[in-house]
Amino acid sequence: MTEEQSYTTEEISKLLKISKLTVYDLIKKGDLVAYRVGKQMRIDATDLEAYKRRSKQLQSSGQRIPNTVQTSVSGTQPGHGDAQENSLQVSSTHTMTSAPRHLVITGQDVSLDILMRHMEKQTRDIRPLRSFMGSLDGLISMYRGESDLVSTHLLDGDTGEYNLPYIRKILTGRSYVVVNLLSRPAGLYVQRGNPQNLQHWTDLSKPELRLANREKGSGARVLLDEQLRLHGISAAGLIGYEMEETSHMGVAAKVSSGEADVGVGIEKAARLVGQVDFIPLVQERYDLVMLRKQGNEAWTESVLRILQSPEFRQELQSFEGYDVSRTGEILYEA
Repeated sequence: MTEEQSYTTEEISKLLKISKLTVYDLIKKGDLVAYRVGKQMRIDATDLEAYKRRSKQLQSSGQRIPNTVQTSVSGTQPGHGDAQENSLQVSSTHTMTSAPRHLVITGQDVSLDILMRHMEKQTRDIRPLRSFMGSLDGLISMYRGESDLVSTHLLDGDTGEYNLPYIRKILTGRSYVVVNLLSRPAGLYVQRGNPQNLQHWTDLSKPELRLANREKGSGARVLLDEQLRLHGISAAGLIGYEMEETSHMGVAAKVSSGEADVGVGIEKAARLVGQVDFIPLVQERYDLVMLRKQGNEAWTESVLRILQSPEFRQELQSFEGYDVSRTGEILYEA
């Protein structure tokens, strides 16, 4: 049997000539049927065509047609092969008045996967979705109403404070709560044995140094740019500054393969990639931001209970380098 064609959210955005965030918004509202495979959202070709037909009907009749929401999660257990695929599939059809609410969570850290699993278990009336954007872009998307729960690790070099200076500026006029998720070491990825002898931010001024950089808006990119500014180092002197990777793993892999001498990221990625050393330089605070508004009360309180539960903290502690001493602590409320 021929496998039905499906698209990623990025491919849908190109086909419909709309932004990727608009695609997430359509999924969130239940207008576009989607399902999750691992960490990636997929939309089947038949569901895309169904959405387009409904849109045309709405335009011609002016009447609202009930939408359907379908969610499926599938994966393969390591070591069991395709024949032993372990899958969980949930499919439901509702009118918009009874469909579970979709919450968009931004960020990349594995702790968000754990949080999502707890949310799915404890709050049946919501369906969390992941958007793998950086910290700064996540806050901007929240300001625009396109994200519900944003993770952020943004250093303000002038104050040494994490996250709050950016949150206050971007979410002006909004009511929100900031709660700690965890703290973790961040620093430099260097080649095995550290042949360049890089020990501090000031060493980034060494001539002919090849950098593996992160994308604009990510916490690691902000950390690098702030350290370059504070230490008077020109980004133009770093070979590869304009070449961007979209994850900590991507940066660590570039250094591990010898394509770069240095990169900025978190310790966990260095351990996962291997053949790369990690020089810890800061302990960064990784926080969550949730808007306080009508209709959000139930799920925000549920998230706070999860974060403050011993079970959730115990799961995070299984990852080396994660500091959970302040996990679930409310840091600021606007």
